[in-house]
Amino acid sequence: MQPGSRLVDRGGGQGGGRHRLTLVLDPRFPGGTSAAVAAEIAAIAGWVRLEVCAIETAMFRGRDVHPGLRAALEANGLDLVWNPPVIRGDTVVFHNPSCLRFDTDFAPRISCGALYVVTHENMVRPNGSPAFDADLCLQLIERASVTGRHMLAPVSAHNRATATAWLAGRPDLPWTLAPFDWFNIFDLPLGEPVPAPRDRRGRHSRPGLEKFPALPAMLAHFPAHAERCAILGADTFLRAPGGVPPHWRAFRFGSMDVARFLEEIDFFVYFTHPLWRESFGRVIAEAIAAGKLVITDPGTAAPFGGGVVASDGSDVDALVAGFIAAPGRYARAVRQAQAGLARFAPERFREDVLLRITEGRAGAGVSGPADAGVRHASL
Repeated sequence: MQPGSRLVDRGGGQGGGRHRLTLVLDPRFPGGTSAAVAAEIAAIAGWVRLEVCAIETAMFRGRDVHPGLRAALEANGLDLVWNPPVIRGDTVVFHNPSCLRFDTDFAPRISCGALYVVTHENMVRPNGSPAFDADLCLQLIERASVTGRHMLAPVSAHNRATATAWLAGRPDLPWTLAPFDWFNIFDLPLGEPVPAPRDRRGRHSRPGLEKFPALPAMLAHFPAHAERCAILGADTFLRAPGGVPPHWRAFRFGSMDVARFLEEIDFFVYFTHPLWRESFGRVIAEAIAAGKLVITDPGTAAPFGGGVVASDGSDVDALVAGFIAAPGRYARAVRQAQAGLARFAPERFREDVLLRITEGRAGAGVSGPADAGVRHASL
């Protein structure tokens, strides 16, 4: 986005006229939340007066700050403000309230014009049961906040549906749904699809029972007759009494660079436990960008449009064989999926999200990166 777009400084530079946007999260999330916030920092630093506040929750006690998030902060000259007693901003964005599920109190006070809580984790499971104690988590945030608006910001259409279902039975709460999705940002280099795909299958995710279907389904998706079956994040299987199937190449989460892992496969086969579903699926976008054909469930495929193959998991062998027999169709599907990633580009986030939360405020605009020489990192 160029400074001549609608995102211009209406308030006269880096000082009080710029919109003060404060991000709040536990920066020790090991998976998609931290990666999403890291991409968000890179996309908006220099366009607003940005602050990043870190809270320590019981859920991630003893963990380190996510390395991708730490790198994004350093690259943009920002520091984490740890456990501030007061969190202020024109807009405060609280990322992933599920981190509070094991806490009984939220100590910081939040003072802002508008509070957005980004619901990275689905609030309702596919069977209709609660995914986590959202009542507790949001009540802790609500009690700690003085704001004109309490907004829930879903990250995808499916995530929005779960937030809608949760809100439906709670008409007296102050929370309302934002009219737009706070989607994940991707600015990834695009790899070429291989000219002659082979039966080389793989998947990666953080470890966790919810991230994987049962072993019989995994064996059907990653069978012995495949040329390669690679699992990154297979910690649970590696710890199992019987170990991993001998034809799998299983790696612990974080033990290998994701880009290098993806180089060794042609098909990214991704299904989860039937009682859990991805709210967005950053791993899907990473595989698409790397030039891989993705096979996943319809709900996970939906945000990425055409090119990602939606399946119930029962026909993976047939799908793989069909694309191997038709390399041109394989390449067209991969390129179609890659074209769809443009909807998650940083400039789209600035237009579709950042502009929406700033444009209604007189004298509190955002300016372009040329004005980003000074960035504020503390309250």
